[in-house]
Amino acid sequence: MVIALGGNALLRRGERPDAAVQVAHLAAAAPALAAVAAEHEVVIVHGNGPQVGLLALESTADPGLTKPFPLSDLVAETQGVIGYWIQQALANAGLSRRAVTLVTQTLVSASDPAFGTPMKFVGTGYPEDHARLLGSTTGWSFRQDGTEWRRVVPSPEPRRVVELDAAGILLRSGITVILAGGGGVPVVEGTAGLAGVDAVVDKDLTAALVATELRSDLLVMLTDVPAVYLDYGTSTQRQLRDIGVADLAELRFPAGSMGPKVTAAGRFVEATKGRAAIGSLDDAAAVIAGTAGTQITAE
Repeated sequence: MVIALGGNALLRRGERPDAAVQVAHLAAAAPALAAVAAEHEVVIVHGNGPQVGLLALESTADPGLTKPFPLSDLVAETQGVIGYWIQQALANAGLSRRAVTLVTQTLVSASDPAFGTPMKFVGTGYPEDHARLLGSTTGWSFRQDGTEWRRVVPSPEPRRVVELDAAGILLRSGITVILAGGGGVPVVEGTAGLAGVDAVVDKDLTAALVATELRSDLLVMLTDVPAVYLDYGTSTQRQLRDIGVADLAELRFPAGSMGPKVTAAGRFVEATKGRAAIGSLDDAAAVIAGTAGTQITAE
């Protein structure tokens, strides 16, 4: 199975972006993840929206740099640190088999229209006036996310995970694999080979691609809300429990948050006839078992 951990699940809204906070969230979920990894071939993909945004802010503010580090480099950095946290959490929760983090590249198209329309939220939220000031000094784009404003960056479609063949070898050797963190380091192919680009690939879409290519039985997306909601944030919001992929395709969700998860679930289920699930990291065991969260099936 492929399990996608949301960057917002590791760092909840309003929390300080301290390492200890994120490690504590992983430690709480690790027993459920370790129990599954002990019995199944498991690939873990993780988000990095809050984390890569923090690194970008630090890089931009560093007077010792000629220019800030590109987002592709910062995605690679988050793959290392978050992967390390996950490896350690699984081992501390009793997983006896090895877990390995792969620094992973995801191929995207240089002509993807997403480069002209930044939509992917990264970093922390700000009051509108602060966001406008930050945008004027950095050149960053901001959009409203709930009651706050957050930076948005291009999020091109994932086309291929470059190191996926290596992941298959590790899986067949009984190793739990952590890969494509932050959706993978975004790269384009040119005359000189692969080169990083200033973007962040959506980790759920990459997870669906990985799960489809590996012919997984289950794709699980764990985030900071219990399930997919209709009319989220309103007085009429209601939770979706079990739904067929055709019915799910008729519904619309925000592009910057739940939309990619629903799209990823639909792509995986349509391609493999497997099951997809979306739910809270706090309820990981129940979401994986199919008794919590939103469960999406082919029928």
